[in-house]
Amino acid sequence: MAQEPRIDVALTALSEGQGEPGKSELAEIADSLTPGVWFTSALSGEAAGRAADVTWELTGSPYEGQTATGQAAVYYANPKFGLRKPFIFADGFNYGPSDLPGLFAYFSTAADGGPGLFDQLLSRGYDIVLVGFTERHTHIQANAEVAIAAILRAVAERKGDERLTVGGVSMGGIITRYALAKLETATVDHETATYLSFDSPHNGAWIPLILQQMAYFFEGFTPAGPDGVKQADLIRSPAAQQLLWAWVEDSKYEGPVATSSQLRKEFLADLDRVGNFPQIPRKLGVSNGRRDGVGLPLPAGEVAFDWQALFASATARFQPNKGEKQPVGGMHLALTVRRTTTTEVPALDAVPGGTLDSFGKVATALKAKISEEYRSGTFVPAVSAAALDFDPVAWNIDPAAAITEDQVRNGHLDDVKFDDANTEHSHVSRVLVDWIVERLAR
Repeated sequence: MAQEPRIDVALTALSEGQGEPGKSELAEIADSLTPGVWFTSALSGEAAGRAADVTWELTGSPYEGQTATGQAAVYYANPKFGLRKPFIFADGFNYGPSDLPGLFAYFSTAADGGPGLFDQLLSRGYDIVLVGFTERHTHIQANAEVAIAAILRAVAERKGDERLTVGGVSMGGIITRYALAKLETATVDHETATYLSFDSPHNGAWIPLILQQMAYFFEGFTPAGPDGVKQADLIRSPAAQQLLWAWVEDSKYEGPVATSSQLRKEFLADLDRVGNFPQIPRKLGVSNGRRDGVGLPLPAGEVAFDWQALFASATARFQPNKGEKQPVGGMHLALTVRRTTTTEVPALDAVPGGTLDSFGKVATALKAKISEEYRSGTFVPAVSAAALDFDPVAWNIDPAAAITEDQVRNGHLDDVKFDDANTEHSHVSRVLVDWIVERLAR
């Protein structure tokens, strides 16, 4: 029987002769660290988009005593006619409230400078309903209730009987996936013809475990950001626990990583209870990763960056490919050194998929030197964005292998498009935009 993926931490005491840092040394360490939450990635266009025609205030039904709220920014294809052909698109994984004007601008321009997804859809008569959340980092189930409120309001306010398109970017695709499936389970007609996910981590996302540990470790020595937010607040959030395939609760945690969060286990159970995916609409998905097995040039097990200060240090290695107690890095402050190893964790940093500059963000926060080609690793593996049929806990699939037509055909989506390169997570490439517009026209 294969061993479950896990993490281990070894603590080593340094020589007493090295001394302990005083207040001035700790202040120097704090000054060398950039405050604020780590691993965020803002989706915001450079140019201001047009103002929304209408804004809806949304309140979801309570989830385990928690009532999530949000907004929908509505952009009519023709304001004279109102809402006739709703395209509902939910915001994704991040910390704090959504930036709907920024999100609209981001998806209105493609990477080549030409018309983006929203511009093309508006010109074809679609009304854009952008759904945002007051707390993007809260439970997926709670924000799914906000998405349900938007869907039901769109159905109620729609003029005519044009069926909806519903989906989202990143975690927004998971939120709407759950929302539609829950409505079907409750026998509520969501009147949705097409579901669309944009680089959504259907089987889990990946943030390197050593970087998660660093977020916990260094936040105790760094001032909070302007809003009182600490480095690890996004990592410890309910959304991160539910979204990430492998997660650790603090810098000292040892044990299984794919089943370490009760919240992820509960969410997967909830998904199973509502049928896993909606069954009524056609299901489309796009991946910012390639399908041919060509990943990123990040050598498994090699050092990504090595930061050294007088009383502190941090070393991060790219995730090794499985094996037993493989070194992934370590850190120290004062007299204690922590060295981390993983067992049976695949080399997910380099597999095909949508990328995040996770190593770069941490290196920048530590003011550590890092090669430009080492800044970004995979965040949403292509096998996850494509919703292939594999166990979201065991990950009984090779995420580095080319994806076959049979795998896509036997997966959970009806049609999938992969990018021509492994681009940044949520990147609005011409290839993906044109494919979405062409598929929606069918």
